[in-house]
Amino acid sequence: MNRRQFLGTLASLGFAGSAFGGWKYWPEQGLTNICLNNLPEAIVHHPLMQSVWAGLDPAQAWDCHVHLVGGGDPATGAWFSPAMDSLWHPLLRLQKLFYMNAGCVNEAPGQLDQSYVARMLNLVGGMRPGFKAMLLAFDWFHDETGQPDRNRSIFYIPNRYAAQVAHSHPDAFEWAASIHPYRADCVDALQAAVRDGARAIKWLPSAMGIDPLSPQCDRFYEVLVAADIPIISHAGRELAVSGGNQDFGNPLRLRRAMDHGVRVVIAHCASDGNDQDIDQGTNGPYVKSYELFARLMDEPRYTGKLYADISALTQLNRAWALKAVLQRDDWHPRLLNGSDYPLPGVMPLFSTTGLADMELLDRAAVPLLQEIRAHNPLLFDFALKRLLRFDQHKFPSSVFETRRFFDRKSA
Repeated sequence: MNRRQFLGTLASLGFAGSAFGGWKYWPEQGLTNICLNNLPEAIVHHPLMQSVWAGLDPAQAWDCHVHLVGGGDPATGAWFSPAMDSLWHPLLRLQKLFYMNAGCVNEAPGQLDQSYVARMLNLVGGMRPGFKAMLLAFDWFHDETGQPDRNRSIFYIPNRYAAQVAHSHPDAFEWAASIHPYRADCVDALQAAVRDGARAIKWLPSAMGIDPLSPQCDRFYEVLVAADIPIISHAGRELAVSGGNQDFGNPLRLRRAMDHGVRVVIAHCASDGNDQDIDQGTNGPYVKSYELFARLMDEPRYTGKLYADISALTQLNRAWALKAVLQRDDWHPRLLNGSDYPLPGVMPLFSTTGLADMELLDRAAVPLLQEIRAHNPLLFDFALKRLLRFDQHKFPSSVFETRRFFDRKSA
């Protein structure tokens, strides 16, 4: 693969911003995931691995951002757009191939769903006992009348499937529902999800057609507050899941939810893209989405309402924000760890060498982390974030002990 092909591949995955850095550091670990299994004993007992878990209670460590993937088994109800398998849509097809390789199911025709869960169980089994992954459902794109639209959807993971997998493996998984707030049955669906043990609601506004600022969301927000269920919402630019209205990802549009009393988790700290500063009106300038996120975090009225997950912050296209987030010690009690799995298995998106060059990682940790990643991308993501440093700043244990946030007070 030459330089032009490599940059095109990254762009097709929705990570064009990492293309320059990706070329500089590739092939650090190659282009594809080699999908090894259990860690060698030498790695398990390595002193750095011991420091990864030092001071942590694994039973409190829930990865709050793990994508459940499916579409190969009709019994699960999971679905991928046919365009992702079409030669007429080569970029979407390539995108899917990378994701399937990241989840180690690219060679599992007809058994995709079962194989993906089996791989996840293997990865969670490589963590300390008590650790869990929170599996995310994913609703259809819906139009303004609340009707689902398959033609504008890229994939779909039903709530019942996410719940079923979590209930079948309670030592490994929790789950988060995904419910479009324009649906006529959104309140009933939310109440059913709460009864079935959902820990949160997952939104990707642009790809689902959700405007968080719309009054259509108000009845949904009211039930979320009563049930003490948070929203985990993507904010900033979204290219990995194409389609929809990018303006809906503006962090400032989540004010309405918080003003209703909803706890909101902004995924990735809104660390990619630009959004309009709608606080300045309809002609407000476009600025970094991260700056708008930071403004919200610094507003006292949103203390106790606004949180963020640190998923994907170590990717090449987002790592610029790591130094800023690490230095905000005042934010750390409101940060939650998530991996955005299977993305840690998309090999060109991460570079431990690059993070060492940015003085965010001790260079001595690079070989160990690369070896971990070949066996367990979930553990790689966790260990990498535990080992990050900038000057005297690091993420405290509380960032990784996320169960405290998702255990409902009203349960």
